[in-house]
Amino acid sequence: MNTKQQTIQKAVSVSGVGLHTGVSATMTFLPAPTNHGYKFQRIDLPGQPIVDADVDNVVDLSRGTTIEQSGARIHTVEHTLAALVGLQLDNVLIQLDGPEPPIMDGSSIQFINALQEAGIEEQNATRNYFEVNEYVHYKNSEKDIELAALPLNDYRLTVMVDYNSRVISSQHAYLNDISQFPEQIASSRTFVFLHELEALFKQNLIKGGDLTNAIVIVDRDVEDGELDYLADLLHKPKVSVNRREGILNNTQLHYPNEMARHKLLDVVGDLALIGRPIKAQILAARPGHAANVAFAKKIKKLIQKNAANQVPHYDPKQPPVLDINRISQLLPHRYPFQMIDKIIALDENSVVGIKNVTMNEPFFPGHFPGNPVMPGVMQLEAMAQTGGILVLSTVPDPENYWPYLIGIENCRFRRNVLPGDTVIFRCEFTSPMKRGIVKMQGRGYVNTNLVCEADMIASLVKKK
Repeated sequence: MNTKQQTIQKAVSVSGVGLHTGVSATMTFLPAPTNHGYKFQRIDLPGQPIVDADVDNVVDLSRGTTIEQSGARIHTVEHTLAALVGLQLDNVLIQLDGPEPPIMDGSSIQFINALQEAGIEEQNATRNYFEVNEYVHYKNSEKDIELAALPLNDYRLTVMVDYNSRVISSQHAYLNDISQFPEQIASSRTFVFLHELEALFKQNLIKGGDLTNAIVIVDRDVEDGELDYLADLLHKPKVSVNRREGILNNTQLHYPNEMARHKLLDVVGDLALIGRPIKAQILAARPGHAANVAFAKKIKKLIQKNAANQVPHYDPKQPPVLDINRISQLLPHRYPFQMIDKIIALDENSVVGIKNVTMNEPFFPGHFPGNPVMPGVMQLEAMAQTGGILVLSTVPDPENYWPYLIGIENCRFRRNVLPGDTVIFRCEFTSPMKRGIVKMQGRGYVNTNLVCEADMIASLVKKK
C-alpha cells in the first residue's frame, strides 16, 4: 500500500450515458492538492457546486449510491470511486456536466484506463490512513446481510453472495492486495435479475441501462412473446437467452464469479465515502449499497471517536518526507540546537516531525544529573522547529526566508521525556497567515501519550 498521497498528472475525460438517469454526461478527472480527497463538481449548475464524497452526504440508495450537497446531486458514484481507490489515488476533483457519471460498460475498467492514461503523480504528504483498531460489525437479520472490519495492517476484502438462484450459485470473491484491483476486479460489470428489470423501469430507474452496460440474469423460464416484450423494453430489435447460461443475449461473463467480484467493487466504492483510506480486513456477506453505507457510517463514527486522541502514526521503516539533510537546508539551526531528525508528514495545514532523544544530548549532563529529563524548553524548541518547517512550506522559495518564533501561549508539559524516547511532534495552523504572521497549535507524543503542547505564533521574514 502507498505511504505517500497521489493524484493524477493531467486532466482526462470520459463520456457516456448515466445508468439510472439516462442523461448523457462528460466526466473529467482533474489533479487536486494534498488532503483534498475526492470531490465531485456539477459544472452544469449555477455556481458549479462541490459535492464531497462523504458518507454523510448520501441521500438515496435505489440500486446505487447517490450523494448530495449544496443542492447538487450526483447519482451512482460507486463505480467512479472504486476506480480511484483501486489505483490508490487520494486527491482528485471530478467534474460532471450532468447528474450522473457515465455507466460505460457497467464496471470501473474504463475509468481505470483513463486515469492510467492521465498518469499518477506522487505528492509530498503521507497518506492519512485510519487503521481499524477494533472489531466493527453491521448486520441486517431480515435480509441476512453482514459486514465486518477486523484490525489489519493492510486493506483486504472478501465478499460472498448468495441469491438463492438456480442460475447463480453461491459465489465468493476476494482481494488480497489493493494494487490487484485494476486486473482482478475493475472489469466486473453490474448485473440485474430478469424479475427485477420491469420493476426498475417502473420505478423510473435504469433509464440508461441496456445490454451493453449490464448483465441481465434470466432466473426463470421465458416465452418467445416475452422476449419480444423485453426487446422493446431494452430498445433492441431482438433478444435471446441461452437457457444453459441463463444470461440474456448470451452475454459472455468475464469471470465465473463476476457477480461476486462486482459486489466487491461496489464495497470498495461505497467504503471510499468514509473519507480516508483505511487499513482493515473487510468481510461482507450478501452486501448491498444500503448495507455498505450503513457500515461505512459505523467506521466513520469510530474515526470520529478516536479523532480527539489521534496520535500521528510513525513507521520508522518508511522513508521520510524530509530527511536531516533537507531539514538542514531549510532551518538555520545547527548542533547543539538542531532538534528535529526527520519530517514524516507535511501538507498545507500540518506537519509531523520526529525527535529521537538519546543520552548523548548536550543538555543531559547539566540537567537533573543522575536523573536525565529532557528540559521542557528544549521540547518546546523541537516543537517550534517542526512548526518552522510548516511555516516555510507556505512559500515557493523557503531558502530565502527565516522562520521566527514570536509568541507562546497555553504551554503545558504533561510527562517527562527520557533518553531512549521518540517524540512525535505535530503542528497545525489555527489561523491563516496574515502579513507573515501565523498561529499554530503544537503537540508532542511519546508512545501515544501526550507529553507537551503549546499554541505558538510564528513570523516569516525574508532574508536580506
